[in-house]
Amino acid sequence: MNNFFQTNYALDSCIPVSLFNNGGAAKIFDEVRKTGYKIVVKDDSPDCVIISREEMLEMLDDIYLAALAEARMKNDSGNAVPFEEILTKNGITQQELDAMEDVEIE
Repeated sequence: MNNFFQTNYALDSCIPVSLFNNGGAAKIFDEVRKTGYKIVVKDDSPDCVIISREEMLEMLDDIYLAALAEARMKNDSGNAVPFEEILTKNGITQQELDAMEDVEIE
């Protein structure tokens, strides 16, 4: 994604703090539920971020999984099996893997 689209996406995610003062909180919270987050701008600077419950739970899950993976790698004590060995053991080549369609796992 180029910087133009990233910048526009970030700008679309920004809301002025004055919207809260003008009774717009309900609309803002609806948008957060749809988009995942909003950046609250105060005095022309990002001041805070409002994150949806689902987005927060997903982030916490990612943090937990990263910590779990790191702990497992530390406790491995040299028992790790090289990726190439796993491929060979299962009769799969790197070229076959590269040719496979990408799969998204949720």
